[in-house]
Amino acid sequence: MKITLVALTFSLLLSGCTTTATAAIVQNPAHKEYSLWLDNLKTEMINRGISQSTIDKAYYKTDYYHPTPEVVKIDRKQAEFVLTSPEYLNRIVHPIRIKKGREHYQKLYPLFSQIEKTYGIPPEYLVAFWGAETNFGSNYGNFLVIGSLTQLSYDKRRSKFFKEQLYQALKIIDQTDIVPERMVGSWAGAMGHFQFMPSTFNAYAVDYNGDNKIDIWHSFEDAAASAAAYLNAIGWKHEQPWGIEVSLPWNFDFSNSGRKHLKTVKEWHQLGIRTLNNKKLPLKEEWQASILLPEGRKGRAYLTLNNFNIIMKWNRSENYALAIGLLADYIKTGKEWKPVENSPATRLKTADVTKIQAFINKIIGSHISEDGKLGQQTREEIKKVQNMAKLPADGYPDYRLLQKINNYNPEIGFAVPVPDRKLHKVKHHPLRNRKNNIN
Repeated sequence: MKITLVALTFSLLLSGCTTTATAAIVQNPAHKEYSLWLDNLKTEMINRGISQSTIDKAYYKTDYYHPTPEVVKIDRKQAEFVLTSPEYLNRIVHPIRIKKGREHYQKLYPLFSQIEKTYGIPPEYLVAFWGAETNFGSNYGNFLVIGSLTQLSYDKRRSKFFKEQLYQALKIIDQTDIVPERMVGSWAGAMGHFQFMPSTFNAYAVDYNGDNKIDIWHSFEDAAASAAAYLNAIGWKHEQPWGIEVSLPWNFDFSNSGRKHLKTVKEWHQLGIRTLNNKKLPLKEEWQASILLPEGRKGRAYLTLNNFNIIMKWNRSENYALAIGLLADYIKTGKEWKPVENSPATRLKTADVTKIQAFINKIIGSHISEDGKLGQQTREEIKKVQNMAKLPADGYPDYRLLQKINNYNPEIGFAVPVPDRKLHKVKHHPLRNRKNNIN
């Protein structure tokens, strides 16, 4: 006689079998595959030095399985890459945040100034990071770090990166008294006032208040000093700003834009780069800088320095780095806020950008990700296509470029075919040969 799954499960429960055994029977194929992967992951972590007790604590109540994890959905639609530059900047840099930032700047200035003496990071930048990351400590995130990092490690998009962060998070549990239930953070596993990734915590976090423990959640002194220690270690230059908005000359060669194209301030000045009011750049001539066009040739232009690239090591988004720089400026200078206006440039849809990336990979032989995101590598490759298509090479795709790609002919490239005059010549066109008899 056949025993149904429900009956078998019920009999196991009555016989005193564990709920784990019961769950294994009703487990769907996808969950079973995940469980096998998780078992291998736990073994790998133990082999790397994580204790069995930490593994047991981290996965005591759940294995964090979900068929469609929320963190994976969020990873696919990060605001830094989905919104236009003006939309993103106005979301991060707005009057309320600027007002709160100035209040915190004044209130905590004694602490910030001491941290600056130790690590060389100006207070306005620490306040800007704090405001952008957790709205000044009011929102650390509500995701369990171990759960998020486990699910993101299983996802194939950035598995290697998140698996390393998971190892670092388990290492924190192994070496401190924090319990997994208290280790909360963002969807990506970032933690505390300044949203440190676990690897950043282990490498740079400091005990600034001297209580013999590092607490980036409840000790603002530890959190702020840790952020400063990190920025200092990765190359922050105390004497330099992040950058400045500039005006471009009418004949600017847009192929020179982008963070890879470095020139000295003196060289940029010689090429006609000026402040918005057409003055000489208020920067040292020997400093290295790049021209950034977040919306292409029709939008705003910025001259960015070393510290802009340092901000991008914190978060690999040009829009994020711009937001931190602009917010810091507003906090320090007290100038009146103005929203960033959308440029006349037409923004392509994600699917259109993906199509252009696929074209680049096929025709040029590049190997960029076909993800619909305008990262630095994609923009540099777009410049090559724009040059081929005889368009201004600013790295910003528009519908003119998309139209040329749609009409691309492998035999003649982007060229417009010229009709054969011999085939199209009309010797005796009646209208052309008729004399004009109008008096």
